[in-house]
Amino acid sequence: MTHPLPAKAMPKSSTAAPTVPAEKKGLISLMVALLAACVAFQLNASMLSPVLVVMAGDLNTSEVTVGLSQTAFFTSTALFGLFLPRLSDIVGRRKILVLMVGVMVLGSVLAAMAPNITVLIIARMIQGISGAIVPVCLMVLRTKVKDARQYGTLMGVVTAVNGGIAGIDAFAGGFLASAFGFRSIFWVIAAVGVIAVVLVTRYVPDSKPSQGVRMDWWGVLALAVTILFLQTAVNELGKGAASNGMLVLSLLAGGIVSAVFFWKIEGAVRQPLATPALMKKRSTWAMLLTTTLTMTGVFATVNGVVMSLAQNPDVGFGLKADMASLLLLTPYALLGWIMGPFAGRLASTLGYLTILRIGLGGSTLGIVVLALAGTQNLTFLIGGTLFLGVTYAGMANIMLNGLGVVLSPADNPGFLPGMNAASFGLGAGLSFAIMPALQANAGSGAAGYVVAMLVGAGITVAALLMSLLIPRPTEAGVEVART
Repeated sequence: MTHPLPAKAMPKSSTAAPTVPAEKKGLISLMVALLAACVAFQLNASMLSPVLVVMAGDLNTSEVTVGLSQTAFFTSTALFGLFLPRLSDIVGRRKILVLMVGVMVLGSVLAAMAPNITVLIIARMIQGISGAIVPVCLMVLRTKVKDARQYGTLMGVVTAVNGGIAGIDAFAGGFLASAFGFRSIFWVIAAVGVIAVVLVTRYVPDSKPSQGVRMDWWGVLALAVTILFLQTAVNELGKGAASNGMLVLSLLAGGIVSAVFFWKIEGAVRQPLATPALMKKRSTWAMLLTTTLTMTGVFATVNGVVMSLAQNPDVGFGLKADMASLLLLTPYALLGWIMGPFAGRLASTLGYLTILRIGLGGSTLGIVVLALAGTQNLTFLIGGTLFLGVTYAGMANIMLNGLGVVLSPADNPGFLPGMNAASFGLGAGLSFAIMPALQANAGSGAAGYVVAMLVGAGITVAALLMSLLIPRPTEAGVEVART
């Protein structure tokens, strides 16, 4: 005689099993959506750099004038990056991601149809709304993924896109511009953006950790004016000998006055963008200074000075632009792409600050090798650049983005990622203002390159020392266990 199984035992095999695969499938869909949004942003930043000459010819203007479109884009990313992460805390992160990518698509369409350089500059400013995509994506990911090791790995995957799409994006930009004209690049960016909007709308969960809080728009305005003054001063310094010293001093003075106004506003309003107590914390100012110094020391050293040396026919190695990119920038970005997830995983075991400091120390060593040996030997130039792909693009850059998220206070998670995004832009601008000017004026022959690189190494050491002041994030990986 047989007996039926107890009723309570039957559902276990039929209903419980699909739960884990469904969660895994949801996480994969989320990652695809977040990566699509990050790729859409990164294409704006990297595909156009190799084709400025083509753009100048097609629009009947100079390369210098076309370069203003790049300046407009990065300045816009810094300004929008200041407050959109915080706004996403209040109105919803999915809404802000859709807004950023959607407006970026409109800017891309306008750029593709631009009849002149003025319209192109306006279009690039509109595209700059996408500047906060990476920090907002990391905030979404942190809300969804609770396991520290898994979050660290996925954070590395997302953030690695910010260093270049495995080196393919710059070459794709050059190919499209040569075959179909520069406008085709913007159409491709728009198409990727449309796909990203669909994926984000469907697969990104909405979250409002600060729902009901009023946005501090007066604080946003004062802070945006401060950053605009500072960024414009940096851009003016980038003109080298042609820069206007009085204008730079006036802009810096305006930035200081605006910063004072911002401080006063934040101490007076009931729901500030950032309380004075938050801004006094080492987790705020030491973090932002470390990001700014790191970008200043490394960014133009690799993307400007090294590339100039590689192509210099007199004191360098006389490589063509495409060959220099193939030997230097492509493997540099590819190594950063590969190393990023491993660095994120290690951060959950060894600590974010440990990986950051290893990356900064390695970056300093790599730049010194470039200065002392890379200026004399192409093999060392390539080797030093690839080493920076691991230590900077794959470690320091990943940790700087990650720390901006994990150091944020629970009641204001969007402020520090936004400020950190602005610090990336400010540091990149400072780097291109300082390094090429040093290279051009520090001496004849290879001496200028050596001096510029050694100064970059010195600034990176300053970033390493500043990182010692960053407090340990008590909600990230190994720091939780130690606490």
